[in-house]
Amino acid sequence: MKKYTPEEWENICRRCGKCCLIKLEDEDSGDVYYTDVVCRYFDEEKMCCSVYDKRCELVPTCLKLSLDNVDKINWMPKTCAYRELFENQQSTIKTTIKGRVVHEDEVKEEELEDHIVDWEDL
Repeated sequence: MKKYTPEEWENICRRCGKCCLIKLEDEDSGDVYYTDVVCRYFDEEKMCCSVYDKRCELVPTCLKLSLDNVDKINWMPKTCAYRELFENQQSTIKTTIKGRVVHEDEVKEEELEDHIVDWEDL
């Protein structure tokens, strides 16, 4: 696969926000479920993280995508530009989460299961 400069790598992202959705994992099966709850640091107006440079410090579960790990992250949305790049495929679905989510600060942890979604574009 091609080597990318840090700037080129960042520019691959479509700013859909799907990776910033809170996900739940079934401990028994390992299945991952998306919710319509987005990380507290996600700026829905700008469609990006408001603390991008510190995201992994402030949110320990936040992952920094790289060529070394993008193929190992099973919860990456099918329509993620990074996943498509690795799989050498392109999706015709180019949607975002804008207008479809609630922020993490507005939902109690015990209510997360009530927010599981089955969007076709994930």
